[in-house]
Amino acid sequence: MSFKIVVDSCCDLTPQMLKDPCFVKAPLTIQSNGSTFVDDENFDQADLLWSMKQSEQAPSTACPSPQVYLDAYCQGDPDEVYVVTLSALLSGSHNSAEQARLMLEEERPQVNVHVFNSCSAASGEVLVALKIRELASSGMPFKHVVREVEQFIYRMQTLFVLESLENLRKNGRLTKLQAVVTGALRIKLMMAATPEGEICKLGQAMSMKQALIKLVDRMAADPNHEGRTLAICHCNCLERAFLVKTMAEQKCKFAHILLLEAGGITTVYANDGGIVLAY
Repeated sequence: MSFKIVVDSCCDLTPQMLKDPCFVKAPLTIQSNGSTFVDDENFDQADLLWSMKQSEQAPSTACPSPQVYLDAYCQGDPDEVYVVTLSALLSGSHNSAEQARLMLEEERPQVNVHVFNSCSAASGEVLVALKIRELASSGMPFKHVVREVEQFIYRMQTLFVLESLENLRKNGRLTKLQAVVTGALRIKLMMAATPEGEICKLGQAMSMKQALIKLVDRMAADPNHEGRTLAICHCNCLERAFLVKTMAEQKCKFAHILLLEAGGITTVYANDGGIVLAY
């Protein structure tokens, strides 16, 4: 059985991963300071970072249309289509993918399709996509893959520290944290995704390095991390990502550690210097 894994462009797969023909990306678009950026293989992170710094307004994003998703589903005429989207509570990408699923089921009822709400973003989406590839490649039946991946998503942890919270605050992604954020913009907040995919605060630190140390210590104290893969996504801060990798190698028992670069959507919300972890 042939399969495709369709991801939205907040899934920060590496160029090497994207060489696998099983992966198809549905790009979101970004509006910043009067310019439009398409989050595809031609995305220029430096241009977007410069644009965001020049603008007094937060950038806005638009999810792929149902037709864009449908076209992605049909590439190669697969028997099975697995879809991974941003948290449904953070973006309309999941809803758009679901609309495309209904369209595909009407046009090609013989194709199995399932849309996964990652309840995460960036590195979390990457881990979900890689898990799907692992299971689907093994020949596991479609329904079994769906069940195993849904359980994987439920167990997955997403943690992050951002150099700046301005884009998240201006875009309303921190609705439940407004009071906290207002008084804490000069410190570094340790954040996480809830099981439902909302953003919550874990703690705070006086510097980025202190916050990252605390996050690594938190992962090391979680017995469920052992044997898993840690994905580290960075926004224009490779040295910082290597620091996290080194600390995790020293303190944790991950089986594998991946380093990922932020694409356009992750750049919008992580902003310059942000780190997003998932395991």
